[in-house]
Amino acid sequence: MRTDMRFKSQAHKDFYKAMINCTDANSVYHHAFFYTVGLSHDTRNHVQDIFDFKNNCINPEGLHSSWQTSGSRRITLMAFNMWNGYIEQGNEQESTPDNLFASSEAPYFFEAIRMRYPEYCKEIAGNKKEYEKEI
Repeated sequence: MRTDMRFKSQAHKDFYKAMINCTDANSVYHHAFFYTVGLSHDTRNHVQDIFDFKNNCINPEGLHSSWQTSGSRRITLMAFNMWNGYIEQGNEQESTPDNLFASSEAPYFFEAIRMRYPEYCKEIAGNKKEYEKEI
């Protein structure tokens, strides 16, 4: 686990650590998924509805569970997207950045993106000085 990771709460951090240990998985898919799912009390408490631990995959039917709210659904969609680029057919608009990031969870969604795509999200501090020279 990176030392500079941002967590929404202690419950978020504890859930993330427990899920990574429980699944014994060390992939960027697992890290980004469980980090995102851990953002909400609802998604943490219903993780078994949205992730199939036996088959190690997401469960899209969980999007339609009765416990889902607009906020938990947004978190679930983001987590599914971090897992495999999932976009629900017929509701594609809900998975656009315009809809997903229009929430207070946006800073944490960016953190999930950093986890999922570490090779593309490296700090570019060295390039800043090059740019400043050009100005």
